[in-house]
Amino acid sequence: MLMAHPLVLSGLLEQYEVLTALNAGEGSEDVRRRMEDVTYTMCVSTGTRDIGSAVAAARKQLAHGARRKAPGAPGNRAGAVPA
Repeated sequence: MLMAHPLVLSGLLEQYEVLTALNAGEGSEDVRRRMEDVTYTMCVSTGTRDIGSAVAAARKQLAHGARRKAPGAPGNRAGAVPA
């Protein structure tokens, strides 16, 4: 399965959270339209069909990516001492 770049996922999550707050407060047509766009893009980017699953999948992918890049994580040679 293709996976979205972590920067794309984090940006989509941030937009979703901001739009959720705006939609709860204002509920304007523009906010609702942008919310629909972000929801669709998150679902496509994560291979899911609903926003709850998309948010969970995005967070899981981002957490997995962060663990893989952590110093000393398996497969990460950052900070390794040359032999």
